[in-house]
Amino acid sequence: MKSNYGAPKTELNELGRIQDRISFLYLEHARVNRQDSAVTVTDQRGTVFVPSAMVSVLLLGPGVDVTHRAMELIGETGIAVVWVGEHGVRQYAHGRALGHSSRFLEQQAKLVSNRRTRVAVARKMYQMRFPKEDVSKLTMQQLRGKEGARVRRVYLEQSKKTNVPWDRREYKVDSFDSSTPINKALTAAHQALYGLSCSVIVALGASPGLGFVHTGHDMSFVYDFADLYKAKYSIPVAFEMTAKHGNNDIVDWTRRGMRDVFANGKLVVQMVRDLKSLLDIDDDIPAETMHLWDDRQGLQKFGVQYHEFDDEDDEN
Repeated sequence: MKSNYGAPKTELNELGRIQDRISFLYLEHARVNRQDSAVTVTDQRGTVFVPSAMVSVLLLGPGVDVTHRAMELIGETGIAVVWVGEHGVRQYAHGRALGHSSRFLEQQAKLVSNRRTRVAVARKMYQMRFPKEDVSKLTMQQLRGKEGARVRRVYLEQSKKTNVPWDRREYKVDSFDSSTPINKALTAAHQALYGLSCSVIVALGASPGLGFVHTGHDMSFVYDFADLYKAKYSIPVAFEMTAKHGNNDIVDWTRRGMRDVFANGKLVVQMVRDLKSLLDIDDDIPAETMHLWDDRQGLQKFGVQYHEFDDEDDEN
């Protein structure tokens, strides 16, 4: 008798390669269900069928209802799920990472656990901000000073461009309302950027807490990663919104501004590319990701019945 529960579970080797899939699919005010091997998305305009093997990451925004059967299919086919605010301006929670591979996490842990490689990744992040200069010989202290000067210059340039007065960056956790409009806008814009950065990091299977510059916090790598994009995205948006709206609902206006920046999808694509580059991850994630670790022989096949005296037998 034909099953009432759709197509059989997809095997790993049947899944589309990561680069062949739709990248990040953002949904809001819709119902997500399942029909056979497709995710169905229904809103007031009708229903769309999305082949599960063609989706990498689902960003579930406000007003989304997801059925149990949809989550079953999502889990079977390796779709990463992140619950976010409008167009990713917040990251509330996430499910499993994209695919079964732990390669992002292992590579990140390897790089951050060695002083030499940790400094190398940190320099790579700073090099992205100074593409026309060689920072390979600079110490972490010199890099921090160079970055501080760059950010101050960006603030002054945006102040001149938008005619928004600028003194210094101020943020009081316990007294947000006492801040100036531009400082409120900067806080809101940066928080939105942190949300999208965290979404990309967890979707690909890296750790938000293993930072290379920031450390000791469960969002350390998120702060590292988001710093790459502040000068181009969150700082200009904050100054633009302050110039247009002053202190009138400046936080809401700034979130909308960041939402519009995220909506075109180009930043997400750039973040995925940059994260792979920082961690030296290539585009292909193999279907067979499970191995047994051996300190002498390297990775060994999983699912094989090994003899109790392998080493002795090999020697004889």
